[in-house]
Formats: sequence, C-alpha cells, structure tokens
Amino acid sequence: MRQAAAVILAAGKSTRMKSESPKVLHELCGRPMLSYVLDACRGAGVERLLVVVGHRREQVMQTYADATDITWVHQAEQHGTGHAVMVCAEALAGFSGQVLVIAGDMPLIHASTLRTLLDEHERTDSGLALATTVLERPEGYGRIVRDAGGELVAIVEHKDCTADQLEIHEVNPSYYCFDGPQLFPALDKLTSANEQGEYYITDTIAVLRDAGKRVSAIAAVPAEDAMGINSRADLAEVNRVMQDRIQRRWMAERVTIVDPVTTWIEDQAELGAETVVFPFSFIGTGAQVGDSCRIGPLGHVARGARVAAGTVVEPATNRGREVLGGQGVVVGRRESEE
Repeated sequence: MRQAAAVILAAGKSTRMKSESPKVLHELCGRPMLSYVLDACRGAGVERLLVVVGHRREQVMQTYADATDITWVHQAEQHGTGHAVMVCAEALAGFSGQVLVIAGDMPLIHASTLRTLLDEHERTDSGLALATTVLERPEGYGRIVRDAGGELVAIVEHKDCTADQLEIHEVNPSYYCFDGPQLFPALDKLTSANEQGEYYITDTIAVLRDAGKRVSAIAAVPAEDAMGINSRADLAEVNRVMQDRIQRRWMAERVTIVDPVTTWIEDQAELGAETVVFPFSFIGTGAQVGDSCRIGPLGHVARGARVAAGTVVEPATNRGREVLGGQGVVVGRRESEE
C-alpha cells in the first residue's frame, strides 16, 4: 500500500458565519470541527497531515499544539482551492504517494469513505480520483458529468449547468485523491482566468485528461456526510447529525437514553454499560461515566468529570449529595446502596 498524505484546507474566514474565530475552530459536539477531519484522516491510515491555514492561523495552530503529526502550511492570501494546494508544494517536494485534498469544514466525513477513495485511486491507477455523492436535492453543488462509458468528464458548477445537467443528482462534495507526482505539474497549468480570479482544483480534471491521464469518480460519500458548514444554521444542523451518531453509538453499547431529543452527549465522553441517561441531561467531552449510573433528569456532567459506577447525578437542589465540580450537579450512590 502506498504512503498517503492529506492536504486539509482550513485557511478561510468565517465570513458567512459572521464570526471572528476561524471557521474550523467552531465547536461541534464539544470539539472543533477540524478535529473530526483530522481523526478521519488518521483512521484511514494517512501518515502525513498538512493543514493549510490563513485567517488567525496562530489560534488554529495553538489549538493543536500537542499534535505532532501535523505540518502547518501558511496561505497568506486566499486565491481558490487550487492555490491552497499550490502552497503545499515545498512541504510535499519529492512525495511519491497518494495525496488526499479535503476541506476542514466537513466534519461528518468518515474514515471508511477516505479509505474507499484511496483504494479506488490505487485500483484505477488514476491521476485523480473523486469520491462523489448522490443527493435527492442537488441544488448548489457541482454536477458530476460522465461520458457514455461512465468515465468522469468534468465537474460543472450549478450556476453553469445546462438544463440537462441540472437533472444530474451525482455531485461533488470535494473529496479528492491525487497521484503525488502528477499533482503539482497539473496545478502549475491552472489559470485564474475566471470571474473570481481564482485557481480551482476542479480544473485539474481537464488538465489531466488533456495529458492523457485517467480521472475517475466513485459514488462513495453518504448523502449525510456531504453536509459542509457555511453558516451558523449549517453548524446547528450538522451538530444535530453528529449528536445522533454519538447517541446511536452509545445505545449500541448498552447505554439507555430515555429521550434522545432532550439529551446532549459530547464527543469523546465515555459512558459505562447499563447507565441510563434521563431527559434534559448533558455529558461533556472527556467525561467518564462508570457502569450502571443514572444521569438526570436535568443531570449535568461537566467536561472532564469522573463519575463512579453506580452513581446518581441529579440537579443540585437534592439534599445530602456531593456537588460535582461546582457545576450545579449533585452526585451520590443509588438510594439502595446508601
């Protein structure tokens, strides 16, 4: 298996979110959205992580100061997706493996999807392979145009589509896998002769095809995973999807969640078997809840808190219970054990 690197695009501002913070640091179930993308890359076996930063880069870099596997690449000015990868040329000089290019604001990404894309790229010996998705409502997405034999021909942005192309439901969620030695020669041939004056990574499709190289596309991205974040409304929607995933995972591990709608469990919390979580309860990231606990109703387990097996966590209005971390929560043994 070839060595793999990932270029993660994280230089943009939070313009549409109207935020001073870098977009990729906005939290999703207790963790910055960029963390989920990094974890997916690691889970797919990617050995080199290059994160392209720009807006408030020091803040992003400080957040991941303990991560020894990240190479930071500064994009001083943002001139499109193609340009964001161009600035990685020095960091990837001489690299002969596969290069994933993905956005840092798509935290629903799965490691298994990236692994499928890497395998497809290797199987087809392509200069570029894309992972696509099929959406019932593809408005706003670039359409995947294939020839009669099913080969990828182009990606056409929604605003540029013909009437026939608008009927295409296979779209581009921006998961790319390049052959390392072919990547930067293709980027060198991009131009910014477009309305936005930017270099688009999607233009590498035409460059590679003109050079006689194969490009391929595999429909490997679940529709849910294609959701990116461009606004606070998007952030809330993706938060809900991620929360559903977290709760389903714990319910499969013998945790009872009485009412998922009124419960919030952050990522990287740990819950023991046979624990019951009652409505209007919160469990923060890094918390460790033992077996057979009762959380709530109205229970609050702070981030990083430790709750021993068999403990009851209830609102601080109850009498005779130990307050946990000053968080307005009370902890005690089950009544039958006291």
